[in-house]
Amino acid sequence: MRITVSHDVFRLAQVFTISRGSRTEAKVLTVQVTDGTHTGWGECVPYARYDETLESVTAEIENLPEHVTRAALYDLLPAGAARNAVDCALWDLEAKQAGKRAWELAGLPVPGPEITAYTLSLDTPENMRAQAAVHAHRPLLKIKLGTPDDMPRLEAVRAGAPDAKIIIDANEGWSAEVYADLAPHLVRLGVALVEQPLPAGEDEALIGMERPVPVCADESCHDRASLPKLKGKYDVINIKLDKAGGLTEALALRSQGLAQGYYIMIGCMVGSSLAMAPAVLLAQGAMVTDLDGPLLLAEDRDTPLLFDEKGVHPSDVGLWG
Repeated sequence: MRITVSHDVFRLAQVFTISRGSRTEAKVLTVQVTDGTHTGWGECVPYARYDETLESVTAEIENLPEHVTRAALYDLLPAGAARNAVDCALWDLEAKQAGKRAWELAGLPVPGPEITAYTLSLDTPENMRAQAAVHAHRPLLKIKLGTPDDMPRLEAVRAGAPDAKIIIDANEGWSAEVYADLAPHLVRLGVALVEQPLPAGEDEALIGMERPVPVCADESCHDRASLPKLKGKYDVINIKLDKAGGLTEALALRSQGLAQGYYIMIGCMVGSSLAMAPAVLLAQGAMVTDLDGPLLLAEDRDTPLLFDEKGVHPSDVGLWG
């Protein structure tokens, strides 16, 4: 069996800004795992927030033994982008070898489409209102915030999309004081969920704090090892394949999270349809699905996922799984 990794770049449809900075393209790693007859595919997005670079993740993948299995992978690599791409490629390979779909191998029900959030980039209130108006037909909008001056932005988005369900991602950008001040206004404006309001290293402040809107752990939740530290702070966990280190761990995290009483959000980095395809299986029945990466791109894989009024659909065999 042979593992290869390549760098790919996908242009974004427009500049995408969060509280940490802006980008105009998605830089991803594409992994191929082949047995000589069948080839499995996976994708990951190295993330600087977790000390990952294209080069460091490539090195992790290239240093793996040739005949690695999904079971062995868990001990060879930590949770993160490298393990994700290889794990998902192995799922794809195993499905092709067995002549079955990946959801069958995982013992999951037949998947269907899931309504996904559409993310509005951080911008001036005026521009965010204009963005919201353009996408007001979408049932679920996600707003990137995380600055001390977020109320005018939130008010502007609500004015631009008065009927849409809204969730907020603060990307660790608020202090406990800012969050406490904003919380009553989130209720007034009909916000359904707040994602990672405080820095992961400072989220102890959430213990005992009133949470009138469900609070979701993103940067604070990576894999099952994260769960003990979330108790009393969060209501929802955001599971991303690149954080969990693949579909194998993500499925286990979802199961354990549900058993511990958390609601589930399935999120993504900004990547192509190949990165989203395994996550669609994970998203079945989730409280929130946020797999809009391909919608933010100006270009995608040759066999992209289908997005329509029913949401994001499971992948065709020509893409993954």
